[in-house]
Amino acid sequence: MPRIDSFTKGLALGIGVAILVPVVITTLAPVLKPAARTAVKTGLRAVEKGREALAETMEKVEDMVAETRAEMRAEREETTADFEDGASVEAAEHSADESNVRSIVNE
Repeated sequence: MPRIDSFTKGLALGIGVAILVPVVITTLAPVLKPAARTAVKTGLRAVEKGREALAETMEKVEDMVAETRAEMRAEREETTADFEDGASVEAAEHSADESNVRSIVNE
């Protein structure tokens, strides 16, 4: 009697699978097709919801960036205005300090 080795077992299994797969697919197709459609619909809905959430989040971030830029611009303008007003005050204080130093040094 011939000995059955692993190659023969593998070959028999492969032939059996090749014969059974088309039979199983045609038998389960009416059940699997609606399930596949449902899975695709669910995936599309999830993608749609994700896009909506991403769009809302991006809009909120863009608003926050615009507000922050406006605040920074206002602070910069305020600092510039203070500097311009303060520059004349500082110049007067500086010249007063220089005259005080000169008077101390001359004494």
